[in-house]
Amino acid sequence: MAKNFSKVYSAELEGIDAKLIEVETDINVGLHSFNIVGLADKALKEAKERVSSALKNSGIKPPTKENRKITVNLAPADIKKTGSQYDLAIAVGYLLATKQIKSFETGDKIFVGELSLDGALRRISGSLSISRLAKKLGFKFLFLPKENAAEAAIIKGINIVPVSNLIELIDFLEERKEMFFQKPFKIEFDSINEESLIGISDIKGQESAKRALTVAAAGGHNILMFGPPGAGKTMLAQALISILPLPSLDEIIETTQIYSAAGALGNNPFVNFRPFRAPHHSASMVSVIGGGANPKPGEISLAHRGVLFLDEIPEFRRDLLESLRQPLESGNVCISRAKGSLDFPAKFSLVAAMNPCPCGYFGVETPEKECQCTANEVFRYQKKISGPLLDRIDIQIEVPRIKIEELRKEPPSRDNNINKKIKESVLKAREIQKNRFAKTKPKIYLNSEMNSKMVDAIIALADDAEPILKNIMEKSFISARGYYRVLKIAQTIADLENSEKIRGNHLAEAFQYRVREKS
Repeated sequence: MAKNFSKVYSAELEGIDAKLIEVETDINVGLHSFNIVGLADKALKEAKERVSSALKNSGIKPPTKENRKITVNLAPADIKKTGSQYDLAIAVGYLLATKQIKSFETGDKIFVGELSLDGALRRISGSLSISRLAKKLGFKFLFLPKENAAEAAIIKGINIVPVSNLIELIDFLEERKEMFFQKPFKIEFDSINEESLIGISDIKGQESAKRALTVAAAGGHNILMFGPPGAGKTMLAQALISILPLPSLDEIIETTQIYSAAGALGNNPFVNFRPFRAPHHSASMVSVIGGGANPKPGEISLAHRGVLFLDEIPEFRRDLLESLRQPLESGNVCISRAKGSLDFPAKFSLVAAMNPCPCGYFGVETPEKECQCTANEVFRYQKKISGPLLDRIDIQIEVPRIKIEELRKEPPSRDNNINKKIKESVLKAREIQKNRFAKTKPKIYLNSEMNSKMVDAIIALADDAEPILKNIMEKSFISARGYYRVLKIAQTIADLENSEKIRGNHLAEAFQYRVREKS
């Protein structure tokens, strides 16, 4: 190793994954200069100012006082480096190259963190992804801001060292102070305070819609509700979260990794609940699907293992809706840019709501409100949802206007445990599916995730189901995709009843959720 040379390791966030970056520092003879090379963006170019001030205010000779040429190289040079998480590695590399700290083993350590001007460390995005990378590559220590330590410690098998400021880090490295390793937090599973959630029991009437929600929750199916304004479509969508089971540890890690990469964790170290995302219809393509100059997850990825609610779905841009087709089918979204492609997980349950027409009262029998829309307006409004997109929505139900008699009924008490019973039935159905798919590759958890090959191999029909299925296929306009989705819904209904085979009544109920395909 050269006399005034050092090499330490940091990481670059690429999508929701991390890549190892070598931070090389060279001190050479010449007039003072401080250059960062290796395809660095503007935020990273500014690191030299942050690092210089942080070192000076920590009582250390900064690069600005060095009458020498300082070059920091971020390798490999063909990967674009973004953000401020390299500050800590650059500072450590500079201290090693200038011999201001004693030499130590750098090959087993990764340094990430943004420096404030007084030498304190600020929170960064993607620490969980970096922790996974460190473990995968066999590193022993990960030094990062204290605020990120709990999140990174979810990954076992790597020593997470929380750092408050530069002085503390130097004391650790020079063994003047014993390293403190972050202990893994006990993950408390959170259903987002069930008392604050809208429950199934809070919704008056709409029994068929409630049943459809139960089926959707049990199998992870997509659902479209159409009906007049005020029928309860939004409440039903919000109630879906209350009957979903708590996420597993694997699901928590998956979701936390996405939120961490997006910088959306806030003060929470992990996402220990089912996400519920409800973007406005004016949302941009990038905000919903993901992407940007430095691609980040969008709403569909932030809804991973949870619910994406699109209220008034015809009001969303047509190109945005069509871009949902691939994620709904594959469970991930591929963002392609000139420098490469990134995959973001997007296994969400889509819940969509729409009116029958622009004014909302087409086909509604009510004396006080009459539909003012022309036949052409109704047709154009309903056709905003394309056939291929509808084909990917498993359950399509009508939510009719609630009768006054239903509204006048006394609201049922939460003591009746309606929500609890439904949630338990959903959980039991999901346990059946978990056992069913325990040995499948690629790994899946729910009936909705089965491909056609799995459906043919796994699903078993009872004797009374065969003629009904044949009748459905002969008399109904249903696509091949629709055929497999009917079978998957029927399997979920069978799981709710703890039936080993799909019976005729299961198929009949499943098909009634696809009746919009006829029109």
